[in-house]
Amino acid sequence: MTDVSGISHLLETQVSSEDMVRGSFLHARRDIVSLPDGNHATREYVVHPGAVMVVPLLEIPGQDLRVVLERQYRYPVQRVMIEFPAGKLDAGESTAHCAQRELFEETGYRASEWSKAGVIHPVIAYSTEFIEVWFAKGLVAGERKLDKGEFLDVFTATANELIAWCLDGRVTDTKTVAAALWLQGYQAGTWKPVWSSSTAN
Repeated sequence: MTDVSGISHLLETQVSSEDMVRGSFLHARRDIVSLPDGNHATREYVVHPGAVMVVPLLEIPGQDLRVVLERQYRYPVQRVMIEFPAGKLDAGESTAHCAQRELFEETGYRASEWSKAGVIHPVIAYSTEFIEVWFAKGLVAGERKLDKGEFLDVFTATANELIAWCLDGRVTDTKTVAAALWLQGYQAGTWKPVWSSSTAN
């Protein structure tokens, strides 16, 4: 439960709620809320089940740290985007299982060690979506199993290349830009992941 001490003057309270759209993927709602000053306002937002993103590390002794990335066309922005592997949670699925599943299905890689980095909320103004960020290493390549209608390229880049692409605007995907912060910390030794085997998650 959220601790509201000291922030109660900022909270909004739901008065009523209704469905706007309930599609195969998107579920949009419209709520009437009571504001801190007692007035009412409308809040429209997308209900999302949550997702995971995986930062797959290729660590080869004597070489620069590399990461596994994807290129995928994203229709809403009409662009091919550079991203880390990611996907939404299935009903009842744990985030750890989702991370392992998405990494294998999209890239063909399996990992022997995993570490949960944290959680990001990519679009707080209009969505309930959260993305849990996982790092993976000890990668073994295999044959990927893309969903029907899914088309993407898998490639690798050095961690420093990815960070530079985030800084110069070549990478604009929110979750991937956010992961670059953890990646910088990992390289600098200021963020130290706690690794565990994939079977322990």
